[in-house]
Amino acid sequence: MTLPAYWDEACAQLMRADRVMRKLIPQHRATQLQSRGDAFQTLARSVVGQQISVKAAQSVWERLLTQVGEVTPHSILAREIAALRLAGLSQRKCEYLRDLAAKFDAGEVHPGQWAEMADEAIITELVAIRGIGRWTAEMFLMFHLMRPDVLPLDDLGLQRGISLGYFSGEAVSRSELREVAAAWAPWRSVGTWYIWRSIDPAVVDY
Repeated sequence: MTLPAYWDEACAQLMRADRVMRKLIPQHRATQLQSRGDAFQTLARSVVGQQISVKAAQSVWERLLTQVGEVTPHSILAREIAALRLAGLSQRKCEYLRDLAAKFDAGEVHPGQWAEMADEAIITELVAIRGIGRWTAEMFLMFHLMRPDVLPLDDLGLQRGISLGYFSGEAVSRSELREVAAAWAPWRSVGTWYIWRSIDPAVVDY
């Protein structure tokens, strides 16, 4: 597991810039964003976990390991969909996993270049993979690449947390989300992290 080098600097700036962050960050200082695993496995886990509980996703992942051994592009492509379905995956998720594996295998995604690529360029590359939408790509930027300034506007936790923390629970528009988060730049990933903690102190891997 790796901790972002920028975290302490980001927290200090957020507490100076934002009254809500000034209260939230000291309450949850023991938690930090952490990266784990490799890129392919992280994205494969995202596909496996779609629309099911964390516990169910872990169970399916463990059964997938039993079927294929280490989850790699080669091991996924070497199995027919029928074999992958024995892990408890739906037909569609099997197709998504095989598309993910095929694009990694063919060099259509470029992990070796991501360090030099802008966030939006990486998102564009990832959403070309079946089963990976913008939200999943943004979670990947935050949790795997640990990009510091990602603002996942479609995230329900972010919407709810900003509603409760800044608007007394009233519904908020995308423009209002952006306006609140403007004070967090260039550390909007960190601001989002603490907004999540304000509504759920437990840390969930993506």
